[in-house]
Amino acid sequence: MQISVPKTYKTLDTQSLLIYLSGLPSIAEKLGGKVSDWHGSEIGDGYLNFVFLVQGPKGKICVKQAVPYVRLIGEEWPMTLERMGFQYQCHLEHSRYCEQYLPKLYHYDSQLYLMVMEYLHPHITMRHGMIQGIYYPNFAEQISDYLSHSLFFSSNFWLSSAQKRQNMAFFDKNSELCKIIEDCVFTDPYWEAKNNRWTSPQLDHIVAEFRHDVQLKLAVSRLQLKYLTSTQALIHGDLHTGSLMLTPESMMVIDHEYAFYGPMAFDVGNVIGNLLLNYFAQDGHATIEQPREAYQTWILETIEQVWLKFYDKFMGLWESQTTGEPYCEPLFGDSSGQEAMAEERHLFLCDLFTETVGFAGAEMIRRILGLAHTLDLDSIEPPERRAACEISSLRLGRELVIKAQSYQDIKDVTAAAKQMCQERKRQSIQELRI
Repeated sequence: MQISVPKTYKTLDTQSLLIYLSGLPSIAEKLGGKVSDWHGSEIGDGYLNFVFLVQGPKGKICVKQAVPYVRLIGEEWPMTLERMGFQYQCHLEHSRYCEQYLPKLYHYDSQLYLMVMEYLHPHITMRHGMIQGIYYPNFAEQISDYLSHSLFFSSNFWLSSAQKRQNMAFFDKNSELCKIIEDCVFTDPYWEAKNNRWTSPQLDHIVAEFRHDVQLKLAVSRLQLKYLTSTQALIHGDLHTGSLMLTPESMMVIDHEYAFYGPMAFDVGNVIGNLLLNYFAQDGHATIEQPREAYQTWILETIEQVWLKFYDKFMGLWESQTTGEPYCEPLFGDSSGQEAMAEERHLFLCDLFTETVGFAGAEMIRRILGLAHTLDLDSIEPPERRAACEISSLRLGRELVIKAQSYQDIKDVTAAAKQMCQERKRQSIQELRI
């Protein structure tokens, strides 16, 4: 695949970036001093882009630039630069309704595919924080705010059909990044894709099992069809714990380059799926000095609160906002209509919950058997210990994908996770005795 790179584009390094920033008066003012007083360093650990921290006498900023390939793989995997434009536009759109959860945007350069943003300090990615066992008491409140507002206000429940179609026309062009998700989540983990990787040989048997599991492949293909055809809202598209920057008090959402109009449940499911992955990974990080049972309990409680608070907030928005065109007020203004609408809202969110469960399971599987893994599990040593955590995750992931409709509420999901974890621990004890 050939990528068209505009003549005005150039990849910046730390030195050329400082020179570039010196030509932006508002940015230079934020940094303070002269160029010679500034220090830049590349701090990105993502799969796609380069991220720089620039520090001056007065302050710090973060700079993110797209390069014409997938950073994780290198130049042999070309990738459109336009992804930065989709991230920028989604950042703007979501900021309309949940500005408090996105970093401040200082500058966007459409020729260099570059964004200059607020440097988030002392925030760290939620993934790194959870590996350390850090509690985030406000997270369920914050992420449910972000999810309910970003999804509701970018949907037909709020936007006119004309405005939504106009928005969709722009984000529909984000086909290359959507294709990455389509392959990495719904297809590659279930066949011999060249970029797949897993803990081998410990997981070889389950890899072979999943590749021959027709029931699982049919269920995940139904989820893929939902991903391809549902245009409910402007979703983040890759909302995992590495896309969330946290302190115990504050949450910021980053990395919107996968944004498009898709199923609401994909974002909600990604959050829950990654929390479940970390739940199982805690056994691999536990030590005698720092047991993780209490932290695992907090994770399950947080998962429950994420969904319950999202349900209540989305329901509240739908009840109080009447600008959307579906279910317009003149059709349901009398008392019988209002009662019917209350039930209709509940049924809609029940369907969204079922899809959320399925997407959560698909996310768990792809993070272990596909290309893009998570540090939660990958950092566990030795491999045998890591594989034990991964097998529990994969078993639950499969159940969530195949039997999504059997989970009536979020406590059914957390109970299944707890049971799976306890069974693995009992098995480990038996093996030690043998």
